[in-house]
Parts: sequence; C-alpha cells; structure tokens
Amino acid sequence: MENGPVIQSPPAECAAIQQVKGGNMSFINNDPRGRVTMQEQSGQLTIIATPIGNLDDLSPRAARAMAEAELILVEDSRHAQRLFRHLGLQPKTLALHEHNERDLAPRIAERIAAGERIALLSDAGMPLLSDPGYPLLAVLRARQLPVRVIPGPNAALAALVLSGLPSDRFAFEGFLPAKGGARRVRLDALRTEPRTLIFYEAPHRIAATLQDMVAAFGAQRPAALCRELTKIYEECLRHSLGDLLALLAAAPEKLRGEMTLVVAGAPEAAPDQALADRVLTPLLAELPLAQAVRLAAALSDIPHRVLYDLALEKKRAMDAE
Repeated sequence: MENGPVIQSPPAECAAIQQVKGGNMSFINNDPRGRVTMQEQSGQLTIIATPIGNLDDLSPRAARAMAEAELILVEDSRHAQRLFRHLGLQPKTLALHEHNERDLAPRIAERIAAGERIALLSDAGMPLLSDPGYPLLAVLRARQLPVRVIPGPNAALAALVLSGLPSDRFAFEGFLPAKGGARRVRLDALRTEPRTLIFYEAPHRIAATLQDMVAAFGAQRPAALCRELTKIYEECLRHSLGDLLALLAAAPEKLRGEMTLVVAGAPEAAPDQALADRVLTPLLAELPLAQAVRLAAALSDIPHRVLYDLALEKKRAMDAE
C-alpha cells in the first residue's frame, strides 16, 4: 500500500466509461500523436495506477480501462469499492494479495491466454511497487502474454520531487524489515550508497526507523518525511535525520498516515590527495597532461576530474619555474 485510504471527491464525468460498458472494444494508446484509439484486442493484463489520496488524480484513460476490463484484480475488495462507486462501476473482481498471488498467477495467465481482458489494481498507487503483482507478471513474462501499463500516482516519486534532494539518481527500497535487527542489517548495507534513498514506513514504526537511520547514516544526513500526500493535510518535513526524529518526538500528532521517507545518499568520499600527487608527478614529467591524467585515473581509481584539476595546478607550477 502506498498511502492511506483514498478520500472521496466530487464524482467525475464518466461519459467515456458508459461508451464501453458491455462492449468488446479495447482502448489502446497507440496513436503517434498521443490520441486514444479503439481496436479489437485479445486477452491482456492492464496494470493501472490508482490515486494515493485524491480521487481527482485518476486519469480518464485509467477509468476507461477499468470500465472495459472483464475482471479486475484488487488488493482489497472493500477498499476498491470506494473507487468503483466514484466511477459508477460494478465490475467483476478477484482479490489478489501476498497470501494467494503465487497460487492464482498460473490460473490468471490461462484466462489471459484464452482472451480475457484483466486489469490489476492495488489499494493505492502503482501495483508491484511494495504491492502485489510481481508473481503474476513473472508468469506472464515467461509465457510472453501481453501486458500494458497505465501510469499514474506514485508516493515514492511524489515524495522524491517534494524532498528537495538529488533526483538524478535514486534507489527505491520500499518497506524496511519490521524487526529491528533485520532493519539495522539492511540499513548498514546502504551506509555508503551514493544515490538518494526512498523508503515507505508505517507511522507506528517511523520513530524506530529514524533512530536506526541516525545510527547507520549519521544524525546530519539530509532527509525528508512526506505524509498525507495529495490529501488536504499533505506535508513534507525537510530536515536532517536527527532533527526529524526530534520533531516527531515533540509533535506526536504527526504520526499518522502512511509515510514516505527520502534520505540523501552517502557523500562522495574525499580522494586521497597524497596518492594523487604521487601518481601524477612522475607521469606529468614524461607525458602530455591528458595522457598522464588518463593513466593516473586507471592506476589509482581516483576520479578523472580530481586528477585533471590537480594536473592543471601542477602544470602551471612547473611552467612558472
């Protein structure tokens, strides 16, 4: 589950849904100009991202896909009914969750192979990301059965862009182990990970998780705690890990809703200046600057840009003598 219960919002216009109810047409976004077109389609699985808090975030394409599906796989039938009522749908559903998905996957694949159009939803956000679906996709991949995806809301990416932390490289870690010992082992393995890290966490474990992160990454590591994403009380707390821990201790009312925690990657280790000097000096005496830098980088594993800057300084000093 990516976030808390989906909240109700005013009903959306569902005229497009009414056009496909009971029909045999499948909407496929294959027009080169981005338009949605219809064509007869054989069996396939459609993975659909659903709102993580605000029903207005559901795309018209996602609504149409749910309307045309002959069967919808849901994580929790009662939770999904809120979304179906909002859309005016009464689809045939089948619960698919972590306790039954491995058993059901081959049977669902058979139905798709026989021509059935099936949709896959999670309670909130994108299926498979800390949610059910992977065993089914593995079976469909092995059998080369058709799958398409309708992108949409996702708590991890929403939190990443809100965090103000580097977003060019990141790693999604999902939920950490619930037990403290296993959680600390996982965090220790991530101690030197340079990419921005994204975690999901439940409110009753967030304080313990932050304590373990302070121990593994240091209290000053920049982080952001995002909660109630896309809802009325959406909040993103941008502080160090230590400050976040202190803030939650002083404001326990913030311990509500599913949380997404974004943590800056480990800082780049400072290069060994003495080693760089030892490697570069004899090479610069015999070779052109660019060639000396390339060879020094290969010999020392020191970043090329660090060696190049040092080589420029040394060259200027040598020319000045």
